[in-house]
Amino acid sequence: MKNKFFTYENGMVSLMALVFGCLFFDRLALNFLMPYIAKDLLLNDTQIGLLAGSLSLAWAFSSYFTVAWAEVKNRKKLVFLVAVITFSLCSFGSGIALSFATLFLARFIMGFSEGAVIPLAQNFVERESSPNRLGLNAGILQGVGSALFGSILAPVILIAIAENIGWRKAFFVAGIPGIILALLSWRYIKKSTAESTEKKADTTVNFTELLQYNNIKWGIPLACCAFGWWFATLPFISKYFIEAQNMSPDEMGKTMGILGLSGLIGSIIVPGLSDKFGRKPILFIFMALGTLYPFAVFFLKDTIIQLPLMFISYFAVGCVAMAAAVLPSEAAPVHLKAKAMGLVMGIGEIVGGVIIPAIAGILSDKTDPSAFLWVAAVMAALGLFFVSKLLESNKIVSKNKAFVEVEAAL
Repeated sequence: MKNKFFTYENGMVSLMALVFGCLFFDRLALNFLMPYIAKDLLLNDTQIGLLAGSLSLAWAFSSYFTVAWAEVKNRKKLVFLVAVITFSLCSFGSGIALSFATLFLARFIMGFSEGAVIPLAQNFVERESSPNRLGLNAGILQGVGSALFGSILAPVILIAIAENIGWRKAFFVAGIPGIILALLSWRYIKKSTAESTEKKADTTVNFTELLQYNNIKWGIPLACCAFGWWFATLPFISKYFIEAQNMSPDEMGKTMGILGLSGLIGSIIVPGLSDKFGRKPILFIFMALGTLYPFAVFFLKDTIIQLPLMFISYFAVGCVAMAAAVLPSEAAPVHLKAKAMGLVMGIGEIVGGVIIPAIAGILSDKTDPSAFLWVAAVMAALGLFFVSKLLESNKIVSKNKAFVEVEAAL
C-alpha cells in the first residue's frame, strides 16, 4: 500500500514551510542582531526605526503589485524563485554593509523580494491542498515560518553566532538556506501548481473587482487588526518585561521563548480547527481570546496565572494566517487568488505592521509605557466586529450545516 504521507501535497507544504522559515529567519535577524550592528555602525534610534519601516513598506508594496504582475504574466514560479534568491543575497548584503545607507538599501530590497514570496507560497499550497486541509496547511506555513524559525530558533542561533564569530557572519549563515531552497523549489514545483489554466487575470490593477467579494472587503480590515494586534506588542514587549515588570534578562528570554512556542501552536491549531468547525466561529473565538493577552500582561504581573493565560491568549497569532491567506483564497476566483492574498497581506502589513506599531510607540512614549498593550486590545476588539461581517467560506462546513438544516426540516 502506498504511503499517503509522501504525497505531492505534503511535499509542497513542507517545502513552502521551510521557505517561510528561511524568510522570517532573515527578516527578523536584524531585530536580534541590532545591539551588535548599532554599536558597530553607530546607528541611532531613528535610523533603526527607518530600517524596520523601509522593509515593511517594501514588503507591503510587493505583496500586491509584484504578485499581480506575476499572475497577469503567468510567471508565478519564476517570480517566486527570483524573490527567494534575492532575499537570500540581501542577507549577504546586510552582512557586508559598511554604513546605514548600504544596510538600508539591502533591507529595502530584501523587503521588496520577501513581499512576493508569502502570497505566492500560500497560493501554491492552496492549489494543492485537500478541501479539508486548507486552513491547517496555511497554518503550518505561518507557524513554522514566523514562530518556529522566526521567534524560537532565530534568536538562539543568530546571537550564538554573533557572540562567537561576529554579527556579519550571522547574516552570511542566514542567507545560505534560501539559495538551497530556491534550487529545490525549481526542481519540485510543478507547472500545474504555479501556472493558471483558468481565465487569464485582468491586466489592470483593479481593486474594485476584488472588493466586490464580501470576505475580501471585510477581510482587509480584519487583517489590519490581526497584524496590528501582533505588531503592536512585538517590538515593545521584551523591553516592557524588563523595565516595567522587573524581569531579569534570563526571565524575559524564557518568557519570550514560551510565547514563541504559543505562537507556533496557535498558528497551526487555529486554522486547523477552522477546517472542521468553520472559519467565522473559530476566528471569533480566538480574536476574543486575543483581547485577554494585554490584560494578562498588565494586570496579572507576579501572579501564578499570568504566564498560563498569556500562553493561551497568544494563540490568537493563528488568526493572522486565517485573515491574510485562507479568507482571501476562498473568497476569490482561481485567476485572482494570488492577487487577493497579496492585496490583503499588503494592506495588512502597511496598517498593522507599520502604522499601528508607530502609534503604539508614540503613545507609550507620551502617556504610559503600557500604552502599546491597550492598542493591541483595541485591535483585537475591532477585529471581532469585522469577523461578524464575514460569510462562512469553509464549503465543507457550510454543506454539512445545510444538510443538517434540511434533515431537521424533514
